[in-house]
Amino acid sequence: MSEEIRIYVTCLAAYNSGYLHGVWIDATADIDDIQDQINSMLESSPVEDGEEYAIHDFEGYGSYRLSEYEGIQSAHEVACFIEEHGEIAAELISHFSTLEEAQKAMEEDYQGEYASLSDYAQEITEETSEVPSHLEFYIDYDRMGRDMEMSGDIFTIETGYQEVHVFWNR
Repeated sequence: MSEEIRIYVTCLAAYNSGYLHGVWIDATADIDDIQDQINSMLESSPVEDGEEYAIHDFEGYGSYRLSEYEGIQSAHEVACFIEEHGEIAAELISHFSTLEEAQKAMEEDYQGEYASLSDYAQEITEETSEVPSHLEFYIDYDRMGRDMEMSGDIFTIETGYQEVHVFWNR
């Protein structure tokens, strides 16, 4: 993912009074720096006593959708996971709904990126079995891959053309 992972945090008092007052913040920055930027934005609010804020926009989170009241800590942790693993991380969080499950899948169940599910089926077959040379051309790796996915043994996430990420399904 090429874009910066950031959030747009607004002052709710200003927003409710008809002003759009906020700041774009790098969500991968240190959590204390993020909070300092939010505090600075609230202090410069056009409305007195602005103390509540919300995330009104975000970029770089892929298919994951931040809630308006996600919480800065949560937005930061998700951003760091995406920064570390790229687009696949955002897709994993969307698949599982929680960061913890996505992290566990990435650490324990990730099998790699392949051009197709067929390539994965061929690789795992050749690593675990001895295929006689006279039978090599009769094996349908497309169907094997599809069967592995349909049976629930694996799940896949596609992030682009010939970018199939394979995970064991536990």
